[in-house]
Amino acid sequence: MITKELLKKEIDNVQDAYLIPLYKIIKIFEEPDGFTDPKAGKAGNENKKEEWKKFVEKFAGCLADTPIERGDQGKFELREELK
Repeated sequence: MITKELLKKEIDNVQDAYLIPLYKIIKIFEEPDGFTDPKAGKAGNENKKEEWKKFVEKFAGCLADTPIERGDQGKFELREELK
C-alpha cells in the first residue's frame, strides 16, 4: 500500500530539475476543477473568493492610468404616445 510517508520519501529522490512539474501535479490532485472537499467547508470557498478578489483588483488596477469613461448621454428622442 502506498502511504503519504512513502511518497514523501520518494520525493526526496526526485532530481531538482523535476521539482516544479512534480509540484504542479501534486497541486492538481488537491482540488480538481469542479470538486470541493466537503471537509474543507467554507474554508475552500473562502480561498476561491480571495483568488477572485485578487484577480479583480489586478484587472481593475491595470485601468488606473486610463480609466473607462462613459460618453455623453446624447439627446432623448421624443416619440408619439402609444394608444
